[in-house]
Amino acid sequence: MNTKIFVFAAVLGIVGILGAIVIVGPDMEVATPGSDNTVENTSTIKLVTVELADISVLKISARSATIEIAFEISNPNPRAVIIQTMDFNLFETGFSSYEQLAGGTIGSRPEGMIEFGSNYYTLLGENSIVLKKKITLANTATGELWDALESEYDNGESGSASWWVTGTVYFNLSSMTSGQENSVPFEFFR
Repeated sequence: MNTKIFVFAAVLGIVGILGAIVIVGPDMEVATPGSDNTVENTSTIKLVTVELADISVLKISARSATIEIAFEISNPNPRAVIIQTMDFNLFETGFSSYEQLAGGTIGSRPEGMIEFGSNYYTLLGENSIVLKKKITLANTATGELWDALESEYDNGESGSASWWVTGTVYFNLSSMTSGQENSVPFEFFR
């Protein structure tokens, strides 16, 4: 027999299987408030929840301060989700409620079909994960802010700093064939 026929049949079989997976793959829709649109045999994805787990001043000197912020993200869905990025802004409201003290991004969005070394997080179904970020601030601010940071460092959780954190978490399903990007805004006062 000719080996080209077997190779062609194998390639055709693989393409058929992949096509069936893409076409028949599971679908999920995001629940929107006030919407009663449901599709038969379609699961509804629940939005992840975000909590401010901790914010603390790790060290402080006359020139700089290091702050660590930690968020706990919970997945109420039975399926895994991918936490792509978390963007956040940090304010110390005793100093200023309109001037951002710091901010940042945890994670990264995948670009293209395949990305090596991606920095996103897979969150298994009905589990949670704690994401942390260290921020270093230079001492260019007023003495009032630095006094609040020093008090927070000296007293731990009972310090005098008043924190306001805002941001957004971007996530999607762990399947390449279904789902779309979802976002959850958050705001915390501590």
